Amino acid sequence: MQNVPEWLARLNQPQCDAVMTTEGPVLMLAGAGTGKTSALTHRLAHIVRERRAWPSEILCVTFTNKAAREMRERVGKLSGGALEGMPWLGTFHSIGAKMLRRHAELVNLKSNYTIIDTDDQLRLLKTLVRENEIDEKRWPPRQLAGLLDNWKNRGLNPDDLTAVDKESYANGKGQEMYRLYQARLISLNACDFGDLLLHMLNIFRKHRDVLEQYQQRFKYVLVDEYQDTNAVQYLWLRLIAQKRKNICVVGDDDQSIYSWRGAEVANILRFEKDFPGAKVVKLEQNYRSTPQILAAASGLIQSNSQRLGKTLWTDLPAGDKVRIVGVWDGPEEARRVGEDIERLESEGAPLEQVAILVRAQYQTREFEDRFIQIGLSYRIVGGFRFYERSEIRDAMAYLRVIAQPADDLAFERIYNQPKRGLGAKTLEKMYQHARRQRLPLAAAALDLADTDELPARARNTTADLMRLFVQWREMAEAVTPSDLLRAVLEDSGYDAMLKADRSPEAAGRAENLVELQRAMEDYETLGDFLEHVALVMDNDAASDEEKVTIMTMHAAKGLEFDNVFLPGWEEGVFPSQRSLDEGGLASLEEERRLAYVAITRARRRCTILHAANRRIYGQWTSSIPSRFVEELPEEFIASETTMTGGRSLWQANWSESEDPFAHVSQSRPDRSQQRGPGWQRALATGYETKQTRVKENSRSAASFAANPRVDIALGDRVFHEKFGYGEVISQEGNKLEIEFEKAGTKRVIDSFVTLA
Repeated sequence: MQNVPEWLARLNQPQCDAVMTTEGPVLMLAGAGTGKTSALTHRLAHIVRERRAWPSEILCVTFTNKAAREMRERVGKLSGGALEGMPWLGTFHSIGAKMLRRHAELVNLKSNYTIIDTDDQLRLLKTLVRENEIDEKRWPPRQLAGLLDNWKNRGLNPDDLTAVDKESYANGKGQEMYRLYQARLISLNACDFGDLLLHMLNIFRKHRDVLEQYQQRFKYVLVDEYQDTNAVQYLWLRLIAQKRKNICVVGDDDQSIYSWRGAEVANILRFEKDFPGAKVVKLEQNYRSTPQILAAASGLIQSNSQRLGKTLWTDLPAGDKVRIVGVWDGPEEARRVGEDIERLESEGAPLEQVAILVRAQYQTREFEDRFIQIGLSYRIVGGFRFYERSEIRDAMAYLRVIAQPADDLAFERIYNQPKRGLGAKTLEKMYQHARRQRLPLAAAALDLADTDELPARARNTTADLMRLFVQWREMAEAVTPSDLLRAVLEDSGYDAMLKADRSPEAAGRAENLVELQRAMEDYETLGDFLEHVALVMDNDAASDEEKVTIMTMHAAKGLEFDNVFLPGWEEGVFPSQRSLDEGGLASLEEERRLAYVAITRARRRCTILHAANRRIYGQWTSSIPSRFVEELPEEFIASETTMTGGRSLWQANWSESEDPFAHVSQSRPDRSQQRGPGWQRALATGYETKQTRVKENSRSAASFAANPRVDIALGDRVFHEKFGYGEVISQEGNKLEIEFEKAGTKRVIDSFVTLA
């Protein structure tokens, strides 16, 4: 490379181009593992070393405090410590807060305003909901908090809400509640995290002199992870950079996977339109993964239409092909992964370099149970272990009190969960009575239900709860543990509580409880299951012990491991059926980007698994491989099948007429015809055909065959397996908007409904 300073010699040519092109807009399109952080830090150091700007004249925005700290340290070393005086390197929120302190009076705040956290926000919203006589159970404050966050991420003030936005809470009170909430914050001299940028965006729009002050101040703007910006971040950045246009954004449209947080991939796709004449530098040399892994991931992502396009390559040795492993069911999947990890460990592979990446958190349970059985150490990253999640702890507390009435800790956890109106004063009286009479807490509660020590309402509620425990204890002797839990969740009101909760987390919590019920089916008695869970919870080995990492694909972004296992690649699991129903083609493309991210976390080996059968919502469902399996280029993958009795699973002794999977490829003609011959290869990978197991399934693959594609028109009455009957009210391509009789209005793909 010519005319490159010696300290930049370690960079490749595209990285050097991104560093040296300091004037004008630059889009650094950086593929997975291509050294984008190195290029960005060297660019910042180059601007400082060349004295093109003082550190205080550079705006550098990251998404996490950790990324900001690492960048400050790395650039400090490259520039000889010159970054000590760089006040504008940080996250969007930290920089927004710093700006707002200087101009708070322009939005009727004082400079010493308070930034409230999520708990404070929920308490404030609960107060407002009650003051406005809104049914808190039907319209939970947590749902309103989610809507407010969404509106602020989109850069919307109360007057900017659409008709749909206004109707999204309490039958048209969304706009009014937004106004009341903002007014209450002003009276408290406070703002939430969403306000930090929204207030500054409003100030920039209304006070031109303030905007010009920052446009003049910042000679250079650098933005990391630009594909993850939401609308308000995008608008804020564009205003600041419009005058000088010396803005460099770094990102990868193929790794935009956070739309549920408000991220808009369109921001990076339209950068060249926003800044005409922008230089696009593609970082395509990968330093992480083998050529086989890169080729498989690149082949998959090419199916997306909304992308800028790039081709990753590497100088590393070819390595192993991506393995596609078909198994019979979820437990077999966990056994297979456990065996493979034990083999890797015996070959000297460190467990720290092994990761299992799942699409949904409920998938971790099978692996946790299996690893406990074989003594394999693991950690859950980016979330709680399955049995540590709050809803699971709640359910377990109910079961513990049923099995052991003297378990005071368990009873205290659930005596008012879900909310029954039994507050802290009631609990204190229970404890006082328990101490006086030397009784367990539950027994004291039963006593108090027959006295006047509690107010009438609390007394009646306590009596009802204790009657339920008597009923459940009798039931435990006659039904399976799984059926017992199902009754507990329904009778206690816990299921109803989750159904009323419209927050984004509620569906995942419900899925976890269904998975808990499924886990209990393997145990004959409640005592056996509780003992198993106690052993699982005792898995906290020494912190310095090597452990396998289990985490979601979303949480794995930015990480890398030598060996990566990707289970659950079946239609409905991945891509997620919920995502497809709610977002159509846009969600499908994001799911494919998530698959790309997952594969490119692997440095040396990547194994994808899919099961022929999967327990979903407590019922066996015959599964077909994910469309993403078929989209992987055949020349870069190696298909395997689990062996049973010396035969591959798909060689069992079924006749064609008996084989429940024989007609799967014809079940949805529109999908299989689009996929081509590779689909047959995916279907043949790993299907065990045991008649006894298939007969147990509540839904066989025949259910897919019963749903051929038909022409659906406006006004048609249709049926959806999840949402029931409804009427088509609008249509856009293959996306339908349907008013369901019980589920309300939903957007679904036409191939998932039938004419009723």
